[in-house]
Amino acid sequence: MIFRVLQNLKSFRSTVPLQSFQVTTQFRSFMGKRMSSSGSSTTVQSLRERSPSSYSLKIQNFSQLEKSLVSCDGKYESRIFSSGGYNWRMILYPKGNSKDNGSDFISMYVELDSSSLPTPSSEVFADYRFFVFNKKENKYFTIHDVESKPFNNLRPVWGLPQLLPLDTFKDPENGYFSVDQCEFGVDVIVAPPPTNWEILSFNDKLSFPKFTWTVKNFNELEEYVYKSSSFSKGGRKWALRLYPKGGEDSKKWVSIFLEVAESETFEEGEKIFREANIRIIDPRGSNHLTRTYSCWHGKTFPCWGHPEFVSRNDLKNTYLDMEGALNIEVEFDVVSTTKYSSMS
Repeated sequence: MIFRVLQNLKSFRSTVPLQSFQVTTQFRSFMGKRMSSSGSSTTVQSLRERSPSSYSLKIQNFSQLEKSLVSCDGKYESRIFSSGGYNWRMILYPKGNSKDNGSDFISMYVELDSSSLPTPSSEVFADYRFFVFNKKENKYFTIHDVESKPFNNLRPVWGLPQLLPLDTFKDPENGYFSVDQCEFGVDVIVAPPPTNWEILSFNDKLSFPKFTWTVKNFNELEEYVYKSSSFSKGGRKWALRLYPKGGEDSKKWVSIFLEVAESETFEEGEKIFREANIRIIDPRGSNHLTRTYSCWHGKTFPCWGHPEFVSRNDLKNTYLDMEGALNIEVEFDVVSTTKYSSMS
């Protein structure tokens, strides 16, 4: 059975030119990958109906072009075209660039016109995609490097020395070459500088990280909520919020929260991280009641704390001083800061 399969496969290959079989297989898959001649990056091949958007070169007499380039290092340079605010030219080696390991291949490059750079030391990152029209498929064979390349004064030229084998290109059965006519093209997409960026940092060495709030005559408090004066830590203003009779669900607890002061504003999506210790001071010793909170504050969640920070009985029996005052302290360990820019 295996012998018959091998025989049939051998017979099939003998009736179909190997080169034609390989090209058709590549086209039907619509995608391929191979290493570039430098071995340092990967190129991707595909087929596309849309024509090149940056530059197209249609050649009416390819064989005559080959002869005319004998005295020009075998290369044809297109006219200058513009893309992404810079000037470029496409470079074609019909017989391959032998100096770049491109012999027996079609070699194509794109060159930045350095005079279009704003300064001599400027650098432009760009993606390029090369095209060869295939009349048989009525589509463009495209190949591009998966990585953007840096174009500058020191290296203004990037490309693919082994874009397409010459024997594959010139075989009329493959569809690239018809009646000595063919078409090449290139797309150059300039990568713009980042218009939206963010720098997030965490300050864990704050100067004067503590703030103390003395609430006098705690037992006489009648309001639902009390707020401290605002104070600055880590580049933001904060305030403590005290609920002496707890929340609506329980009157047995004292609630304490730390919030970003109302004078502070948040952009959409902006957040601040803080790690802080909120403590009730023991006026008769060092048995302070401390709770640590690591929280992100934002536009929709400016306030964090504990609704059951301490029971009212414990507070009255332990944490009020001789004058009936309650001393609350907050100590910041970390506060984040964000620098951002949005040009959209």
